[in-house]
Amino acid sequence: MKSNNRRTFLKKSILGTMGAVVASSACAQTSTPRDAEGPFYPLTPQKDKDADLTKVAGKVGTAKGTIIEIHGQVLDTNSNPVEDATIDLWQANSFGKYHHPHDNSDAPVDEHFQSWAIIQSGKAGKFRFKTIMPGAYPYQARLEDQRTPHIHMKIGKHGYEPVLTQMYFPDQEQNKTDGLLQRKTKEQQAMMTAQNTGQQNVLLYNIFLEKI
Repeated sequence: MKSNNRRTFLKKSILGTMGAVVASSACAQTSTPRDAEGPFYPLTPQKDKDADLTKVAGKVGTAKGTIIEIHGQVLDTNSNPVEDATIDLWQANSFGKYHHPHDNSDAPVDEHFQSWAIIQSGKAGKFRFKTIMPGAYPYQARLEDQRTPHIHMKIGKHGYEPVLTQMYFPDQEQNKTDGLLQRKTKEQQAMMTAQNTGQQNVLLYNIFLEKI
């Protein structure tokens, strides 16, 4: 896919058929819960950090796994949209492998998976990105103790408390046993879990920031 097409794929997304992103009043009381950064924040520099993680600039091929789209909105805790917030996100590939020199698992690296993106919220605080469903991976090298699929995110803007969190997926059996997720209250888990939109492989995720 040409780079110009990659930059414009979001403009051709199905947002128009989704309708406006509406924040729930129940979630507007607090900021998005914090979570651990984990050991695999990207170390290797890369030029390609755009909103399409299923392709890598300069390479021919598509990331392996189920392609998904995340549609969301950054809001303050009073449900006002926050434009120009920076969203730094990274995740494992579909095999549960991070593109990181310290991930020494036997899972394969996917050279066609971008793995890391830095994007910004736009008009009305909305953002979108395209990626693959991350695989589970062993927690502290224990095969019997896997982390449930998730995406790491750092969200910030001047004048707001930054949030370091993890986005989880609905209907995952491993959510019930994931150590980090299960430390949260049910209300926090709900805020950190993306929502089904009724359209296949399209999920909704809102982020709440607290003003300083």
